[in-house]
Amino acid sequence: MTVTRTVWGFIEQRDHRLMRRMNRWRAPRWIRYWMIAATRMGDGWLWYGLGAMLLVYGGPQKFGAIGAAGSAAIFGILVFKLLKRLSQRSRPCQVEPHCWSRVLPPDKFSFPSGHTMTAFSIALVVSYFYPSLEGALFFLAFSIAVSRIVLGMHFLSDVLAGIVLGIALGCASITAFASFGLV
Repeated sequence: MTVTRTVWGFIEQRDHRLMRRMNRWRAPRWIRYWMIAATRMGDGWLWYGLGAMLLVYGGPQKFGAIGAAGSAAIFGILVFKLLKRLSQRSRPCQVEPHCWSRVLPPDKFSFPSGHTMTAFSIALVVSYFYPSLEGALFFLAFSIAVSRIVLGMHFLSDVLAGIVLGIALGCASITAFASFGLV
């Protein structure tokens, strides 16, 4: 138990140090716009739009891609809501006010980052079906992840957990759809 507390204390100490640096940083205007745009893209409308575009232009694998990405996102929502309820970790913007971000958090708790988890699970699944989109999808996923830290919505460990869980959900969704012959 003391090892767990020591490790968690180390992680929290690093998270809070990075949070304070982010709060003091006067980001250039273009970075501010980019971070706000990235976090808004992660609110869901980008993924719905991507699903609609795949439905229209996705070719023969469109149903497998939409089904696998949709199931990864739905299970991701269930997982992050459960983990947030269990962890009840305060958000950085609740611990210390942010210098320039005026984005309101979508819920009360921080761990893990749902935006990041969803972005990485969908990016992984869709890039599996459409490899030519891989660069753009992972650029968007990383932009969303970084924006959550820069805007004071999440700690670094929340985002890293979201990346790991999102990739795990994406892999599980691809595997599940492959086992049913839908991939």
